[in-house]
Amino acid sequence: MPRFHCSVPLSAGVALALPPGAARHVQVLRLQPGNAITLFDGAGGEYAATVERMGRSEVTVQVGAHDPVEREAPRAVQLAVGMPTNERMDWLVEKATELGATAIQPLVTAHGVLRLSGERADKKVAHWQAVAIASCEQCGRNRVPQVLPVRSLNEWLGALPSADAGEARCVLSFAPGARAASALAAAGPHHRFTVLSGPEGGLSTAEEEAALRSGFAPLTLGPRVLRAETAALAALVALAG
Repeated sequence: MPRFHCSVPLSAGVALALPPGAARHVQVLRLQPGNAITLFDGAGGEYAATVERMGRSEVTVQVGAHDPVEREAPRAVQLAVGMPTNERMDWLVEKATELGATAIQPLVTAHGVLRLSGERADKKVAHWQAVAIASCEQCGRNRVPQVLPVRSLNEWLGALPSADAGEARCVLSFAPGARAASALAAAGPHHRFTVLSGPEGGLSTAEEEAALRSGFAPLTLGPRVLRAETAALAALVALAG
């Protein structure tokens, strides 16, 4: 059954004119009055709905029962990533959403090719948020991960609040003594993780040292050198459960 994200709060038993994005998707699929669809607004669970009217640019639906089903990963993982090049970042956001990331923090780093600021950064974040929404529509998640505003690595580290007992913060590293991601996931008692990974070329030595000073523990995915987007996703899979 087609699933659509609705950018306005949903409530069972009401008639609703779909927001433009969802309405456009319904029209592209050439759905007709009487067709059943599923809607979710990101607040949890999903709603059965039925198309009532198709206008030239407006689609009205009747919202039915709420199903509290969730399809989230057992452990919450936020990815903080030195942005890879445009297409690879799109792919990373899409796959991280499918695999259960709770939030994605794009970072400007020393070795990063993609350097964004101002209006261009805002437009990219809006684009990546739309990628995350589309991925949720496809994979069945009812909670959309937030793509946070672009920040420099140092700015982001400086603004982080203190970690609590349930959170572990890790930076992907080849440093001797780095802990294996699988071992960290199995050890407990953490149920939330923040994972910092670099762009093409990795984090600089100074950036990795800054992360360690900020309470991040070195984490390894093994001896192979993975692409920037692959490394972030591999860590996500290992830790999310």
